[in-house]
Amino acid sequence: MEGSGAVRVFADRKDAGVLLAKKLKRLGLKRPLILAIPRGGVVVAYEVAKELDAELDIVTPRKLRDPMDEELALGAVMSDGSTFLNEGVIAMRVVQSSYLDEERKRQMEESARRMRVYRGDRPYPAAKGRIVIIVDDGIATGATMIAAARWARGQGAAKVVIVVPVLSSDIIEALGKESDSLVYLESPALFLGIGQFYRNFDQVEDDEVVGLLKSYWDLSRGKPA
Repeated sequence: MEGSGAVRVFADRKDAGVLLAKKLKRLGLKRPLILAIPRGGVVVAYEVAKELDAELDIVTPRKLRDPMDEELALGAVMSDGSTFLNEGVIAMRVVQSSYLDEERKRQMEESARRMRVYRGDRPYPAAKGRIVIIVDDGIATGATMIAAARWARGQGAAKVVIVVPVLSSDIIEALGKESDSLVYLESPALFLGIGQFYRNFDQVEDDEVVGLLKSYWDLSRGKPA
């Protein structure tokens, strides 16, 4: 696992991505596949992908929301139905199975919708046999990242690397078990929310995600094979 003890506040997601890219470059990864979690993770991943000369795409896990507290994750699901359930939280909250089934269906549809909106009909890159780096702008509960990591492993990734600027120290052990490497810059003991560690944490809109991906894909097409 990679990390540092000093706590800092990033200027914005781009700043965090540049700092992460410098750290990742020392690992000597050869043209990995970088999968960003929209929306904020795409801004971070764009900078990482540029520095590593990596292939960039997205992955769209969706949080399964508690019926009484939408910020609380009962787990997460991918568009193909691959699901991670936080059984401890579900038991504690006494969530009805009917609600969980409905929420899972809703979020699967939203995951698929985001893929269409952000990617269009572009062929999806194969993960089999590759180093897959999954990037987000921060991790609180870890549910969506765990779902994405397990999905990538199921797609045959040779290695799964989880990369994030800041994460709750409570989730480090679990994420370490889900990945071959966990790379982060900050893991504060006091974690109130991801935005706490950014001076600018404005919401990233769909248009910005689409623009960043198109820009990177256009740039990649212009490079020699």
